[in-house]
Amino acid sequence: MTRMDAGAAAVAASLEIPDEPVPADRVRAGSPRTGFLDLDETEGRAIGVWEHTPGVSTDVEADEVFVVVAGAGLIEFTRPALPPVELRPGVIVRLAAGMHTVWTVRETLRKVYIA
Repeated sequence: MTRMDAGAAAVAASLEIPDEPVPADRVRAGSPRTGFLDLDETEGRAIGVWEHTPGVSTDVEADEVFVVVAGAGLIEFTRPALPPVELRPGVIVRLAAGMHTVWTVRETLRKVYIA
């Protein structure tokens, strides 16, 4: 699935998401893999599902709001320095473009995002 049709339904935690290894320069621990599935893109807004397997990686974020639908982990904010957020199903997080983060994933994490 690359785009959802109007009236379609899917279980976010069950979608097949192609993944690939996180680039070595972003890995802090383990061998994490990430992948995403775009569900819709309209007028500069993207909606999709993203997944990160266990491990620790860094990222520079885009403007995004997401809700965790499966898994467990922690997101730390290194720039700007902000309190970490424990990630578990139901948690909603707002990211701003340019934020530097560290993702520590204990159980494969899956989120639905709007960016």
